[in-house]
Amino acid sequence: MTLSGKVCLITGGTSGIGKATALTLAEQGASLALVSRTGEISEAFANELRRLGATYHLICADVSGARDCQRCVVQTVALFGRLDVLVNSAGGPAPGKLEDVSEDAWMRAFAVHVHSVFFLAKAAVPHMAKQKGGAVILLGSAAGLRGCLGALPYGVVKGTLPQFTRMLARELADQNIRVNCVAPGVVRTPFQDFLTPEQASNNVQNRIPLHREGRPEDVAQAISMLVQNDFITGETIVIDGGMTMRIV
Repeated sequence: MTLSGKVCLITGGTSGIGKATALTLAEQGASLALVSRTGEISEAFANELRRLGATYHLICADVSGARDCQRCVVQTVALFGRLDVLVNSAGGPAPGKLEDVSEDAWMRAFAVHVHSVFFLAKAAVPHMAKQKGGAVILLGSAAGLRGCLGALPYGVVKGTLPQFTRMLARELADQNIRVNCVAPGVVRTPFQDFLTPEQASNNVQNRIPLHREGRPEDVAQAISMLVQNDFITGETIVIDGGMTMRIV
């Protein structure tokens, strides 16, 4: 299936999983609105998009705030005339145990990972409804499905997203707007740079049954499938090499 003529808004769209998703959807012919806090794009990434013949626009925004979320959607529709796909890929670490986490850090985690999804959907859904269809993708985490030591805020906020997905999918089904979530495990992006070589080796040897870290492209392929398959909604797809299914 082609995405030619479709417009995709991707937050966190210039690095990591967001970048890989942008390239994958561009290969399918989609036009892209790429959101980042800096509004900058690497020359290598720009060259890849040009090689694909992609039409794209950069938006500088902090999606932890309602006003910037609304502006992202308004700019996308003003430029491209429509909005078909919303991919919520913006995020970041939220570490700490209970005694370590400040009030500001707790609130920031919810603003970045949860409030942004709400505000973006609120702005995007009316446009999708006018078009009689659309797709919303949330980026969860395996850490939101199982206990996650040392990252209490991150595990909690990511744990809200599968339920957000189910609630919103049920609400929007009559408007032919599908909502799904992907939950990656250990994926090699700058997000994982805090891992020591010993921790990275332990993940591969002892925690992940397929014995390798995930690639951003692994997640992007799943997102592309959820965007294009029009009979899947309300689901959370785990992409973790089998990590969360293991008992021993």
